Amino acid sequence: MVKTMRIIRRLKGRETYLYLQHSYRRDGKVITRERYLGKTVPKNIEEIKSKLLRDAQDSLRAKLEQIRSDFQKEWRTIPPSGKERTLREIAITFTYNTNAIEGSTINLEETRTILEDQIAPNKPLKDVRETEAHAKVFFEMLRTQEPVSNELLLKWHEEIFKETKPDLAGKYRSWSVRVGPHLAPDWQKIRALMDRLIVFVNESTMNPVEVAVRAHYIFEKIHPFGDGNGRIGRLLMNFILWKNGYPMFITENTKKKAYYEALNKTEEGFRNYLVKRYIATNRCKPREV
Repeated sequence: MVKTMRIIRRLKGRETYLYLQHSYRRDGKVITRERYLGKTVPKNIEEIKSKLLRDAQDSLRAKLEQIRSDFQKEWRTIPPSGKERTLREIAITFTYNTNAIEGSTINLEETRTILEDQIAPNKPLKDVRETEAHAKVFFEMLRTQEPVSNELLLKWHEEIFKETKPDLAGKYRSWSVRVGPHLAPDWQKIRALMDRLIVFVNESTMNPVEVAVRAHYIFEKIHPFGDGNGRIGRLLMNFILWKNGYPMFITENTKKKAYYEALNKTEEGFRNYLVKRYIATNRCKPREV
């Protein structure tokens, strides 16, 4: 949601009147709200601005809460066998897309064959092993009741990469890295930055969708691992969503370019992009539940 707020002047006869105009983009449309101020800027202008912002946030929060409510209502009607089948389908789709974004050669149907039939295609063994391991961690994530912690994230990383990247698996990096135009923080600051991120995830009073999206962005900017940050970051985002009763969000490989462009923006820019995608996906696309 891209926001602009400005004071505009309108001439009526010989008199000039002031209005506070708040414009923001949501669901592909520009929404504009105005508040009459009078002939001069009132002393409590900052309070008026804050109220306009709160009203816009309340509207967004209501949409996100409705998504959660609708999802939970549907989910409660599904028998256990149906839930198990749905989660298997999510695991296949999520595993394929998150690995494909990082360059895996395994396609969607091959992912299904690996996970359902335990048949490996004629593809690099590394890609096959990471497909199997990611799906395993995904199901462990669904069952996990513990809060987000360094130990949990390190465990996920080790499980996914212990066979393919044993020298990196389950360890935060100990060297400097650059990701495109972004120079990641010095490795000596990683633990402190991750501790701060974990406090945010576990204690924030923001809507869980906002927490999930912002946590993903912050995690990617810290870039704590030598490799595999994208996959762990997307697991973290979906863990927060699932734990709080929201439908998960799969970043599709076909939208990789837009996703990476959003990651190169500010935190607010990434948040605006992904929250918009999340709302659009859960409003327009039927869920297999």
